[in-house]
Amino acid sequence: MGMLEQFLPAFLEEVVGDRFGRYSKYIIQDRAIPDVRDGLKPVQRRILYAMYDAGNTPDKPYRKSAKTVGDVMGNYHPHGDSSIYEGMVRMAQPWKMGHPLIDGHGNWGSQDDDPAAAMRYTEARLSSIAMELLRDIDKRTVPFKDNFDNTTKEPVVLPSRYPNLLVNGVSGISAGFATEIPPHNLREVIDACFALMANPSMSIEELMSIVRGPDFPTGGTIMGAEGIREAYTTGKGRIYNRSKTEIEDVRGGKQQIVITEIPYQVVKARLVTAMENIRLEKKVEGIAEVRDESGRNGLRIVIELKKDADAQGILAYLFKKTDLQVTYNFNMVAIVNKAPRQLGLKEMLAAYIDHQKEVVTNRTKFELEKAEDRAHVLEGLVKALNLLDEIIATIKASKNRQDAQNNLVSKFLFSERQADAILTLQLYRLTNLEITQLEKELLETQKRIAYLRSILESEKKLISVIREEMLEIRTKFGIDRRSDIREEVEELKVNLEVMVQSEDVLLTLSRDGYIKRTSMLSYTRSGGELDNAGVKDGDVIRHLLSVNTIDTLLLFTKKGQYFVLPVHQVPEFKWKDNGTAVVNIVPLPKDDAIVGIVTIRDFEQIAANASLLFVTKRGQVKRTELKEYKSNRSTAIAAAKVAEGDEIIAVLESTGTSELLLVSKQGMAIRFAESEVNPMGRVAAGVRGMQLKDDDELIGCALVADDEGEVLVLSDLGYGKRSLLAEYPIQGRGGKGIATFEFKEGKRVKPNGNGLVGAIYCRQEKVLVVLAASGASWMLSTDKTPLDERRSIGKPLVAPEKNDSIVEIYTRSITI
Repeated sequence: MGMLEQFLPAFLEEVVGDRFGRYSKYIIQDRAIPDVRDGLKPVQRRILYAMYDAGNTPDKPYRKSAKTVGDVMGNYHPHGDSSIYEGMVRMAQPWKMGHPLIDGHGNWGSQDDDPAAAMRYTEARLSSIAMELLRDIDKRTVPFKDNFDNTTKEPVVLPSRYPNLLVNGVSGISAGFATEIPPHNLREVIDACFALMANPSMSIEELMSIVRGPDFPTGGTIMGAEGIREAYTTGKGRIYNRSKTEIEDVRGGKQQIVITEIPYQVVKARLVTAMENIRLEKKVEGIAEVRDESGRNGLRIVIELKKDADAQGILAYLFKKTDLQVTYNFNMVAIVNKAPRQLGLKEMLAAYIDHQKEVVTNRTKFELEKAEDRAHVLEGLVKALNLLDEIIATIKASKNRQDAQNNLVSKFLFSERQADAILTLQLYRLTNLEITQLEKELLETQKRIAYLRSILESEKKLISVIREEMLEIRTKFGIDRRSDIREEVEELKVNLEVMVQSEDVLLTLSRDGYIKRTSMLSYTRSGGELDNAGVKDGDVIRHLLSVNTIDTLLLFTKKGQYFVLPVHQVPEFKWKDNGTAVVNIVPLPKDDAIVGIVTIRDFEQIAANASLLFVTKRGQVKRTELKEYKSNRSTAIAAAKVAEGDEIIAVLESTGTSELLLVSKQGMAIRFAESEVNPMGRVAAGVRGMQLKDDDELIGCALVADDEGEVLVLSDLGYGKRSLLAEYPIQGRGGKGIATFEFKEGKRVKPNGNGLVGAIYCRQEKVLVVLAASGASWMLSTDKTPLDERRSIGKPLVAPEKNDSIVEIYTRSITI
C-alpha cells in the first residue's frame, strides 16, 4: 500500500474546530476559571495540595519556594515554573487577597508592582487559613484523580471549609470566557451562608442586608448599590472604587490632600507618577508637590497644594482623570459541573453549601466506618477479657499464629479482625484498669457511632454541623470590613477654573484659517495696536475677540457644522506670531470655513431667551435656542441643515426681541421682526427670510431695533454710503424687500458697482476693514462715510485698481 493511501481526507474547518474546541475546554476547565466549590484555579489547588502533602504547614519552618515549585511541576502541573511561581506570589500578597493562602518569607513584591524575588531566594509555607481549605482532605471528603503521568493522585477539588471563591475573589481570562469576582468580607459571607441554610428561598435584597458588597483588601470607598445589586442578581455589574482621601490644613494657610487607601489592583507607583505628570504638565493649577510617604505605618500619598488652591476642585479632577477612582466590573463566572456559568450571589452560596454538605457527608461516612471498625475490635477485646483463661489455653495449644487465629474464630466465634486484635494484645492490657478503659472506650465509640449516624440521617443535623464548624472559622479569622460602601455614585463635576488659570486674552482667527491666543501682556509689549497682529503675507485678521481662558468657543462653519473649542485649548502665541492653522485644533474639512464664533462662559447660566440666528446665502433664516448647542464632543456637530448650493453667511446671537435686517447683492433689503422666526431644532433648515431673484444672494445681515443708527453698504467698485435705519420699514418675513442702493447704468455713465459686497449696521463709530481681490486693503471710519438717502447711488469710499474689485468688508473693533 502506497504512502498516500494511508491518509484520509479532512476539511480544514473541522480539524481546526475540533482542535480549538479541545484547547478551549482545557483552558476554561484547567487553567483560567475557578471551581465554584473551592474558588481555586487548578494551579492554585495544586500548589496548596503539594505544600500540604510535603508537610509545609504553618507549624513548620519556612521552605524554599523553588522546592514547592519543583514538587508542583514534577507531580501535578507539567507547565512552566514561572506560571506556578506567579500563582504562589499572588496567593502570598495581602493587597491582592483578603486572606492570603501562602505565608511568604522574603521579598514577595509590593503594591508598586515591584516583582517578587526569584523563587530560589524566597521561602514560604501554608497560611493558617489555607489549612481550612485542606482540612479533612485525608478523610475521603473529595474525589481524587490520577495526575498527568499516572504516578500519583491529586484532588479534583479541595474541601474548602469556608467560601473561598467570594472571600478571596479571582480574575482570569480564558478562551471565550473571562471572570472577575471581587474579594468579600469573611464574616459577611459566612453569615450569608448561615442565613441561606436556614431559609433557602431568601431574596437577593435579604442577602444584601448581610453581604453589603465587596470588601477589597486595599480598602477604599465603593459606590453604586445598584451595580452591586445587578451583579449579585445576574453576575454582571459595575461599581466605582474610590481612594480614601482627606484634606488637611498645613502651615502658611496651605492645604494638602492625603491619600491613605487606593483602589483594588491599582499600582501605587503608576498612580503617583500620573499625578506628578498632571503637576508637571500644568493640567491643573494649584499642585505644588506630589510625595509618596508610604512606609511601615502603611500607605500615605501627599499632594501638597499652593496657597489659595481649590482643594476640592483639584481632588475632583484627580478622581476623574487618574486611577484615584476606578470602575470595577463584576463578571462572576465559575466552573459548575465541569462547565463555565455566570452566577449571582445566591447561586454561588448555594453551590458552596451543597459542596459542604457533600464534604461533611463523606467525612461522616469515613469516620463512621472507622468508628464501627474500632467498635467491632473493642467488642472482641472485651469479650476476650471475660474468657481470658480459655483463650490463653487455646492460643498455647495452637501450632502457630495463623492456627491460633483460626482456632479463636472457630471456637469462640470471633471475626478474623477481632481474632487478629486479640493476638496483638499487649500483656499490660490485662490489668483491671485497662479492662475498664476498654469498656469505657467501647461505650464512647458506640455513642460516636450513634452521633455520626444521626448526621447522615438528618439534613438538619448535617447543616448544624456545617454551621458550627464555619462559626469557628468566622470567629478565628474574621476581620472588620475594610471598604466603605455608599449607596449612590457621586457625580464628579470639575470646574474649569481648577484646570485653567482664569486670564483675559485676545483671540484672533485670520481669513486663511490661522488661530492664536495671546496674553494681554504680549499685546501691550507689542505696542498695543490691533493693526500690527502677526499674519502671513496676504492674510488678514478676520475675527478678533476679547475672551477669557475659561470661556468656550462655538465655531460655526458655512456648511452648517460647528465645533466646541475651549479657549485654553487654543495654543498661545505672541501678538506678532502668525498662530497655528485651525485644522490642527479642530477637524475642519478643506472645503469648509468658519463664518461665526460665539463665546460661552457657562451653559448653565445662559439666559432662557438666548438663541442663535443662522442666515444663509439663499435667504434662509433659522433661530435655535443657544442651550441646544451644549456638547462635550470634539468632532464636528450639525448646527443647521443647509441645502445643496447654499451656505451660511452669518451666525448672530439673539434674544428674540429685535428685528432682522437682510441685504442682498443686488441692493435689496428687508427688515422684519425676529419673532416671525419661531425657535426650531438644532438640525432644522429654517424658513425663508427674503425672496431673492435667481442670480441674487444675501451679502449682509444685522439685528436692529428702535429705528436708531444707520446702515452702511459698499459695492464691489468701492461706492458706498450710510442711510438711516428709519428709512427701512418693518415688513413681513419672506418678501422681496426694498431697494437700499441704486446702481448707475448706461454706456457713458461711470459705473458705481456690479453688486454690493457688504452691509454694516452702526449705532456708534466703527472701524471697518475693506479687502480687495488683489489683497489690497483699506481702513474706514463709519463716521466719515457720507450719509445719504436709502435709494441713492453712493459715493466713492475706496478706489480699487482698474482690474481689481472689493470682495469683503467687516468690522475691526474691540474693547480692550
